[in-house]
Amino acid sequence: MTATARAHLALIVSGLLYGANYWVAKGLMPGFMQPMQIIFIRGFTSLILLWLFAFFINDRHVEKRDHLILAACGLTGIAINQTFFFLGLNLTSPVDAALIHSGSPVIVLLFSVLIAGEKAGWSKIAGIALGAFGAVLLVLMGNFNNGGNNQLLGNMLILFNIVSYSLYLVMVKPLMAKYKALTIMKWVFLYGFIFIFPFCINGIGDLSFSSFTPYAWFAISYIVIGTTFFSYLLTTYSLKTLSAGTAGYYIYMQPVIAASIGIIFFKESPALIKIIAAIMVFTGVFLVNRNPSIRKGAEKV
Repeated sequence: MTATARAHLALIVSGLLYGANYWVAKGLMPGFMQPMQIIFIRGFTSLILLWLFAFFINDRHVEKRDHLILAACGLTGIAINQTFFFLGLNLTSPVDAALIHSGSPVIVLLFSVLIAGEKAGWSKIAGIALGAFGAVLLVLMGNFNNGGNNQLLGNMLILFNIVSYSLYLVMVKPLMAKYKALTIMKWVFLYGFIFIFPFCINGIGDLSFSSFTPYAWFAISYIVIGTTFFSYLLTTYSLKTLSAGTAGYYIYMQPVIAASIGIIFFKESPALIKIIAAIMVFTGVFLVNRNPSIRKGAEKV
């Protein structure tokens, strides 16, 4: 398997983990945990895991000037991104959140052009348009009624979440040429945890683990180990070979997976329009990835 194929496989697995995460995380809030409590436990546990794993690898010393970029990555990729995601998901529905996330490639591509000088050809533009349209159809044709009382605010927070994460994808890219993925992630999570600590610590005292059901333990384990530890590592690993814009395109998988879970586990009625929309999403991903210039994306930063 080539390095490019491994990078795409890493993004596919990461997308699967994230797609299911909408429903898993939604099941925790607000019955078992509040958003800021999840953010604290997620950040702290992942930080410990990353530093423990990094202890056993040949870790390169990080240059002082790169710590400023790592701190910015921690702010955008961990602190702002995760805070707005869980606060927003607490107010909106899992599929609505996934729908808004489908616009992430547009924002990633914009930042890639403005910051990294990446070029956007017609294939990329057509793929983004087709994938986004398919994701919109996929959700609008559904009948999901799991949203919160203030869905507009939740949707706005999810939008800020993807803007922050898109900026993170572009900023972390130059560091991939110098350091291992685990080295980058341990510092990104350290800085991110420092940023979120003052806003999360007060709510930890109110957390009661004695009320946790087996599902609650599964959900928090999935969020910490699956979507935080492994997904971040897989995405960061993929950026060694692929451009930030290409990594962002895989966000289109999330509405498909979120809708599929709704159909399979929550008795949503499958419709032909949903199948067509899902095909459009994956066709959009294919179009943006068939462009040969994408393979050169790692050299542009």
